[in-house]
Amino acid sequence: MLRPVGGCFRLMSLFQHWLPDALELLRSPVGAVLFIPLYALWVTLLLPGVWASMLAGVLYGTWVGSVLVFFGACLGAVVVFLLGRSVLRSWAQRRLEQIPKLQAVERAVSQEGLKLVLLTRLSPAFPFSLLNLAYGLSDVSLRDYSLGLIGILPGTVLFCGLGALAGDVARFGDVLGGQADAGTWALRVIGVLATLAVVWLVSKAARRALQDVESSL
Repeated sequence: MLRPVGGCFRLMSLFQHWLPDALELLRSPVGAVLFIPLYALWVTLLLPGVWASMLAGVLYGTWVGSVLVFFGACLGAVVVFLLGRSVLRSWAQRRLEQIPKLQAVERAVSQEGLKLVLLTRLSPAFPFSLLNLAYGLSDVSLRDYSLGLIGILPGTVLFCGLGALAGDVARFGDVLGGQADAGTWALRVIGVLATLAVVWLVSKAARRALQDVESSL
């Protein structure tokens, strides 16, 4: 009984020792380059991208983090798309049978193509990773699918901005030490809130457009 518990504590101790070094490596220029394929791997494993996006904000700030996440997410999305269209096709079909909303997307995309890809990327109602599989099963072209990935930019900036703000909160002692004033903090918070408002407006418009698409099919 005690062996698994002891092993768990040793693993946690090792993780706590290793994590600061790993984060320090990621903060370096080499680490920033490595972050793109690491993020792509995260997406390929169908893991939620929001946490990795916020980590990018903590490590690199809103704008650099957004660039790295965008390229990593696009790379991972294309990999999942191609896997869903080839070796994982049977598994993807079984997985998507449980999600009627994604099945509807798969059917509709043959008529709407790039437009539907872009709209679903703008709407947070569709899970990013599983949507990659759904499009892999559809007959949308790789070109239209890749161009439609531009729709993830508003959400990317939002989550990286939230991560950057969370990192600032974690370093609150630096603010008290005079390294940042109240005005700087106010601008950061306003920036995040403005981005949130933009994402909300864009996603609302995307939902209305998707409803128009569904009614026309």
